[in-house]
Amino acid sequence: MKWYYEQPVKIIFGDHKIQELSIIIQKEQYKKGILVTTTHFIKNGFAGQLLDDKKNHLADIFAGFSPNPDVEEVNRLGEHLRKEKIDFIVALGGGSVIDGAKAASVLIEKETSIQKYHNTGEKVPKKHLPLIAIPTTAGTGSEVTNVSVLTNRNQGIKAPIASESFYPQYAIVDPTLTWSMPADLTASAGIDVLSHAVEGYWSRLHQPICDVLAVYAAKLVLTNIRTVYKDPNNQASREKMAAASLIAGLAFGQPKTTASHACSFPLTNLYHIPHGEACGLTLDFFIRLNGTKDFRTRELTSQLGFYDYEQFADAVQRLKRDLHLRTNLTDVHINEEKKEELIRLSHHANLKNNPVEVTDEDLRRLYDGLCD
Repeated sequence: MKWYYEQPVKIIFGDHKIQELSIIIQKEQYKKGILVTTTHFIKNGFAGQLLDDKKNHLADIFAGFSPNPDVEEVNRLGEHLRKEKIDFIVALGGGSVIDGAKAASVLIEKETSIQKYHNTGEKVPKKHLPLIAIPTTAGTGSEVTNVSVLTNRNQGIKAPIASESFYPQYAIVDPTLTWSMPADLTASAGIDVLSHAVEGYWSRLHQPICDVLAVYAAKLVLTNIRTVYKDPNNQASREKMAAASLIAGLAFGQPKTTASHACSFPLTNLYHIPHGEACGLTLDFFIRLNGTKDFRTRELTSQLGFYDYEQFADAVQRLKRDLHLRTNLTDVHINEEKKEELIRLSHHANLKNNPVEVTDEDLRRLYDGLCD
């Protein structure tokens, strides 16, 4: 067995750990930063508090990312970084905010656009601004990965970019920041965490350190997501879901995701299904498909306490119903032409990481089942 593992992100985890932000900034001797966040944290005053604390050296706020960050939004932030001579970024928000900040962090050398690197295979510049990622959702794990998922709405493309330059320098994971997550986001983000863990485990690029992390994260989700969905004030379960999100990010960061994520990109891009929900929509299908031929899928099934992969897939299906996540596409009214488009667009690079080859016939069976 040959494998490689690297995790350059310094991780700080625990309730109220955001209070250490100024300590990090002082330690690293950063001079002029920008807070990348959402309008939610501007309206509730939290962003203003961080900006007003002079020890944070934050000179400005950018809140221009949509739920699926677009390349043009990244370019606008990049232009602002260059114009204002920003030397570090603090990203406070969910995966969209952190992914957008990662991508913009490399647009500092000259007037270039992120389109040059999006879905092109062009190598991302090594030079980038240091990033402190502070997630406020328990879902993407973006705070510890080298991946930025971006949309190009003009070209109808949603795809990830992976680069060593995208690793944040620090991740401050403060579970108290997730307490305000609404139920629908808790559910969608939670099923995304489970998808990260499961896909990281069975990926063709799997390796033993990530295997252990994947199993641990999946168990945390399966034992806590229903509790936190029904009782959002359950602080113990909120903390465990924040840990699950972080650890699942570590679990899939190097093995990468597989079929469920490959299919999620066109589902989100064409039909505006939230990313996590789109991943969960196909997860049970791929548990069954992989379970028929892949030993590691059956091995994972056993480690998670299920009798066989069919029971595991059924459990995921029940979980989606309990979380009021979609289990089909019948309301979207997808005709045969649109199904063929979904099949074609599902052949994303991540599909090749799946442990079992996924054919057009498999994808047709998937989408026929979801649309009937």
